Amino acid sequence: MRIKYNSPTVLTYTLISVVVLILSQTILRGLAESWFMVPGRETFSPRRISHWFSLLTHVAGHENWTHLLSNFSLILLIGPILEENYGSRSLFMMIVITALVTGTLNALFFRTALMGASGVVFMMILLASFTNFTRGEIPLTFILVLVLYLGRELFSAFSSNNISEFAHIAGGFCGSLFGFFRLPKQ
Repeated sequence: MRIKYNSPTVLTYTLISVVVLILSQTILRGLAESWFMVPGRETFSPRRISHWFSLLTHVAGHENWTHLLSNFSLILLIGPILEENYGSRSLFMMIVITALVTGTLNALFFRTALMGASGVVFMMILLASFTNFTRGEIPLTFILVLVLYLGRELFSAFSSNNISEFAHIAGGFCGSLFGFFRLPKQ
């Protein structure tokens, strides 16, 4: 029996995020804040290449181990199923698009910085409800997940905390669109 690298997109994404956190907490202090965090609208500078870079890379940066583990426990649970259903390349593109959407919207509309994979988590949660989707139908699982997960985020958006419910909602919206408009691989 051997260990198989069964989900290349999800596993590589996980490893990159772990390496970024280790480097940021040891020999390259501040790495995550400099290159893996999208500044808010008042601090985003179009002249800084790191700010442009972070529109994509913020999904690989995490504040601490608790933050990383809370995101990747779900990504490692749901991601391989999605990668098997949609293919590695398609899932990679969905992650990239979700990162760019959440990062860009955050830089344009929100004052606070954005870091972490929670938008990708919510994209995967909503996308997972489409794994047995047939055109012309709306899965009841999708409706329930939408109400439970995104409803909670909308409610939480009005509380004072250090969490970007907006990124969760935007990620869920991306996952919904991917589910409706992208059929699983045959």
